[in-house]
Amino acid sequence: MSSATTVLIVEDNYLLLEMLTRLCEREGMRVLAASSGEAALTVLRDGGESIDWLFTDILLPGLIDGWTVASAYRERHPHRPIVYASTAVQLEGRTVPGSIYLRKPFETREIVELAGLMAARPGEGGRRAAV
Repeated sequence: MSSATTVLIVEDNYLLLEMLTRLCEREGMRVLAASSGEAALTVLRDGGESIDWLFTDILLPGLIDGWTVASAYRERHPHRPIVYASTAVQLEGRTVPGSIYLRKPFETREIVELAGLMAARPGEGGRRAAV
């Protein structure tokens, strides 16, 4: 069993998913990746206990959006951090305490800082950062 922080990244843009994966892996994290909400829910069902934090795009293809993925993750882990990402200016007030919102396009340095923060203290991000 690995002691590395595990993140589930849900992003439908393949290039962005690849970039986020590489940045988190450079910080020593184990990355689980999904390109749709449906795939993310499968990952949560099959290995959700090992996921320390969630990074999800809000607008995803298919019937399952990032809000639904985050809700499923939050049910399983009420105090673990969630990072929402979207091009939307306003968030409809659907984020939860302990979450972070990043507006796209974001800078690489923001992700590196965020990944470093999450890797340094897995499972505690929800107490340090809020929307």
